[in-house]
Amino acid sequence: MDLHQEILDAVARVELFARRTTMSHSRSFSRLLDGEVYFKLESQQVTGSFKVRGALNKILGMTDLEKERGVYSASTGNHGAAVAYASSKAKIDCSIYVPEGSSDAKLSNMKNYGANITIFGNDCVEAEARAREVSSQDQVTYVSPYNDIQVVAGQGTLGMEIESQSEELDAIIISVGGGGLMAGTASYLRSAWPNIKIIGCSPENSAVMIHSMEAGEVLELESTPTLSDGTAGGVEKNSITFPLCCNLIDDTVLVTEDEIKNAMVLYMQHEHQLLEGAAGTAVAALLKMKDELKGKKVAVVICGGNIGLDTLRQVIS
Repeated sequence: MDLHQEILDAVARVELFARRTTMSHSRSFSRLLDGEVYFKLESQQVTGSFKVRGALNKILGMTDLEKERGVYSASTGNHGAAVAYASSKAKIDCSIYVPEGSSDAKLSNMKNYGANITIFGNDCVEAEARAREVSSQDQVTYVSPYNDIQVVAGQGTLGMEIESQSEELDAIIISVGGGGLMAGTASYLRSAWPNIKIIGCSPENSAVMIHSMEAGEVLELESTPTLSDGTAGGVEKNSITFPLCCNLIDDTVLVTEDEIKNAMVLYMQHEHQLLEGAAGTAVAALLKMKDELKGKKVAVVICGGNIGLDTLRQVIS
């Protein structure tokens, strides 16, 4: 698997329909760290999150016969919207399986791009298993949220963008769920800047990848509700992202729900931008590591901005 070449190949597909998002220097957070802090605003991306990069690379790279059959996928929201958007650009059908309790804002986002929604299971692992089962029965392509080299390569185009928008960084902070964003982005940046410190973060309430890395194998762990719903849930046993995350991530950080909430409020106050809980997790990790990162040039990936009004009220109350 030559992931670096796959990322280079992905650029031509992804740039057709995705946005080149802002790399924003933050004066207030830079003062806080006595260094330089940049936010990579994937909250400005089409569909409101980074996920569109991977979905576009996967779907636009399908054969004509595969496109005729459409696609299946599973998602708590952002990946589903990305698959629906990419499918609309490829002019193909898509069906998305979602677990119970998925964000209304994110379900609405999926429907806006023409997705057919089926609710199944209690978490993303159960929804993924059902979507894979049906896709196998119907011989229709399944678009994984993270466990697919083309999806990971699409997310890796974010790393190329960051390199083109910044001088060499000392560190980057990326929220970790299934690990697709981390695997693609960190893989590219490590090849471009070998000395960059890769920091992965997750909420304490759902940190399956980080706990699995510590154990040396993918674990089956229960998750409890978290503001960081975009990173919540399990990791497939055979996921290609697990060894990549193990090899690429230098430091891991777990944050509490209060830390996520406080980070989101601080970010909205100073940056005047909305962000969702998974992005708040990365900001919370920045704040938690401010002493270790003092004087450094650090980027934080604001991976999405799809936050519902009810959640927003909960955060700022």
